Amino acid sequence: MTTAGANRGVISWASLLCILATVALMVVAMRFEGRIWWCECGEPDLWKSSVWTSHCSQHLLDPYSASHFSHGLLFWCFFAWITTGAVGRVTGLASRFPVRWRLVAAVLLAAAWEVAENSPWVIERYRTATMSLDYLGDSVINAVGDVLCCIAGFFTARAIGVRWTLLLFMAIELVMLATIRDNLTLNVIMLVWPIEAIKQWQTQGHEVAWAR
Repeated sequence: MTTAGANRGVISWASLLCILATVALMVVAMRFEGRIWWCECGEPDLWKSSVWTSHCSQHLLDPYSASHFSHGLLFWCFFAWITTGAVGRVTGLASRFPVRWRLVAAVLLAAAWEVAENSPWVIERYRTATMSLDYLGDSVINAVGDVLCCIAGFFTARAIGVRWTLLLFMAIELVMLATIRDNLTLNVIMLVWPIEAIKQWQTQGHEVAWAR
């Protein structure tokens, strides 16, 4: 089978069922973790712009949705790397890993991270090591929104190609850095190897936001 043939049909019933089952299992796991369905404020909203309030990560979308969009961009690039060119010839994945199953893999990774991110250990890590001092975990609807953003990023990358995808990723990182003093890169750094100077700089953004 050629690569073009392998990629024909972006979605199939089997892959769609796998995606829906993955999201359903994520929801069940998050409920077992004690995560609420939507914000406890009683006023569910589609978007909240501030990352410094208790509403962040409690509604469908917020500024961190851009990071989950970036997850999708990077997943596409990674899967493109292991299925094309010299790497693809070595792995033999070009014909055995069509787009629809790359999408399933991306959703699996995104959902697994949502469950891990809302574990007590990671929540406490966010609260002690990053700028998210008041982070209490995501709501279920926010996690679903994050997975949808990942899917959107995946298809965007597929449409524009790897080179433009990497440029878009860097642009998103810079915009997030300028607007909320956080992005995917800093998020990973602060989770894995916290740097106090970065945390202090990010926290100053909290003071600026409250002063407005």
